[in-house]
Amino acid sequence: GHVLTGVANWKDFVDPEKGREASVAYAISTYMIGYGWLAKAVTVAILAGFTSVILVMLMGQSRIFYSMSNDGLIPKVFGDLHPKFKTPYKANWILFIFVGLFAAFVPGHVAGDLTSFGTLFAFVLVSLGVWVLRVKSPEIERPFKTPAAPVVAVLGALICLAMIFALDKQTLIVAFGWMAVGLVVYFLYSKNHSKLRKQG
Repeated sequence: GHVLTGVANWKDFVDPEKGREASVAYAISTYMIGYGWLAKAVTVAILAGFTSVILVMLMGQSRIFYSMSNDGLIPKVFGDLHPKFKTPYKANWILFIFVGLFAAFVPGHVAGDLTSFGTLFAFVLVSLGVWVLRVKSPEIERPFKTPAAPVVAVLGALICLAMIFALDKQTLIVAFGWMAVGLVVYFLYSKNHSKLRKQG
């Protein structure tokens, strides 16, 4: 909005020397003299927004780990439910500790870019999955049927891949490194413990 209305220079939003994580607040305090209070309010709003998003992501991730644990892909500790609340509390604790340490020692822009990488890569898989399922399982009931599925799916995957490789080199190295670790874990542990794989 600040760029579109000409209030701020677009370069302020990508320059790490000018507060990359709080560039909107920086733009307000720099270009809108007398509105320092607004910059502080925006910073608080950003922190509140980040907090809510991270909390939801952590809660969702613990449920993913719970399902993976039930299948045997990861250790059983991630599938332990709280006796009263029936939530995967151990998975929550492990995630909270890991994410807390990650946030404490990894720069904010790196963490943000890694999150973007993971989200975009998931979208690539989802896009291709739509196409694969349309070809391999056309009989599946679909409440919504994507029109021109092959074209839309391929375009979606390509656009997400383009955005992935637009990320900086450091982010790509770390992200692909994490993926390599995940593959090692899968082939050394998960593959041999998967209940679904054994049933198939």
